[in-house]
Amino acid sequence: MTTSSPTPALAARVIHVQKHFGSGSGAVSALSDISLGIRRGEFTAIMGPSGSGKSTLMHIMAGLDTPSSGEVWLGDTEISGLDDRELTRLRRTRIGFVFQSFNLVPTLTAAQNIELPFELGGTPVDAERREFIDGLCAALGLQDRLGHRPSQLSGGQQQRVAIVRALATRPDLIFADEPTGALDSRTGREVLGLLADACARYGQSIAMVTHDPIAASFADRILVLQDGVIRRDVGRQTPEQISALMLGLEEAA
Repeated sequence: MTTSSPTPALAARVIHVQKHFGSGSGAVSALSDISLGIRRGEFTAIMGPSGSGKSTLMHIMAGLDTPSSGEVWLGDTEISGLDDRELTRLRRTRIGFVFQSFNLVPTLTAAQNIELPFELGGTPVDAERREFIDGLCAALGLQDRLGHRPSQLSGGQQQRVAIVRALATRPDLIFADEPTGALDSRTGREVLGLLADACARYGQSIAMVTHDPIAASFADRILVLQDGVIRRDVGRQTPEQISALMLGLEEAA
C-alpha cells in the first residue's frame, strides 16, 4: 500500500489514467490520459454518451477495475497497486455504493441490509454508529420500515435503505450508478435531493454516473466524458443548460 502526503481537499483522484481493452489492431481505448480529483463534501455528476468511458472511470476509481496505466488514489492511499484482499477491505470500509437496482439482500430486513457492511467487516455497530444510523433512518423516513424485507418496500424505500447502507460506514466516497433509473420521476427527485443533502449535511463526497440532465442538475459539479476524454468540467447547471451542453458536444463530434 502506497501513501503520500494527504490531499485534504480531495476524496479521490486519478492521475494520467488510461484504460485499454483488447490488444493489437483490435485494441479499444476506453480512457485516454484522464487526470481529475473528486473534492470532499461535493456532489459530482459524471456524464457522457454510451461508450464515453464514464462507467469505466467509476469502476477504476472504486477499485472494481484496474487501469492500464496511471495512478488511482482514495484519499492519501494509492489503490492501483493493492491486491484483491486489500481492495475488498477498502471497498467495504472506505467506499459506498448506490446502484440503480438497489442491490439489497432479499432475505434480510431493511435493518439487516443496512448493517451488512459492518457484519461482513467484523465491525460491531457500537453506540456511536447506532446513533448515526438511527439519525439517518429518521431523516429518510425509514423508522417504521426497518423490520420489512425489500419485497415489502416500494422502490423509493428500497433506494433509501441502500443510501443509508452506503452512508452508515461514513465512507470517503460514495459511487452512485444511475441511482434513479428504476424510480418514477417524483421519487427519483426525492432520492437525488437526499444525496445532495448528504453532501451538505454530512460532508459526504458522492460521484454519480448518469445520462439524465435532471439528475445531473442536483450535482455541484458536472464532468462530461466523450471518447474517453474529459470534454467539460463545469459547476452546477440547470437541466436545460446540461441538455444544451450535451447536444453541443454531439454536434461538434
